[in-house]
Amino acid sequence: MNLNKVFLIGRVASDIELLSTQSGKKVCKLSLATSRNWKGQGGEKKEETNFHNIVLWERLAEIVSQYSAKGSILLVEGRIENRSWEDKEGKKRYTTEIIGENIQLGPKAAGNSNPTKPKKQEEVEEEELPVIDEDEIDIKDIPF
Repeated sequence: MNLNKVFLIGRVASDIELLSTQSGKKVCKLSLATSRNWKGQGGEKKEETNFHNIVLWERLAEIVSQYSAKGSILLVEGRIENRSWEDKEGKKRYTTEIIGENIQLGPKAAGNSNPTKPKKQEEVEEEELPVIDEDEIDIKDIPF
């Protein structure tokens, strides 16, 4: 049995490019940053960040380019694919990409409907939570 499956949860680390192939298929390329935290031998905190090249096709490409932006949280499920090509000097180049087969968008910033224009801290209004007075609640009014 063979399995090529990747699950990544991270932040979009680049501007999202939505392109079209010559045949008209939509393709989206982006970089996704994932971090790992641990304590070193001396007890000091350490962090390592990896950047992954993500490629999304068709509807997934359209959704991510429309609803995500640099800094957004994204879950990508897909497969690893290695490619090679020759550059302009004739040198053989290699790249490893994650071909996204499924995605899940992370939470939106509070009160921000346009992910490409994050609101400044002063512009974000705090939501007022209703206060319930316990004396106003009658146990007979609860439907269960």
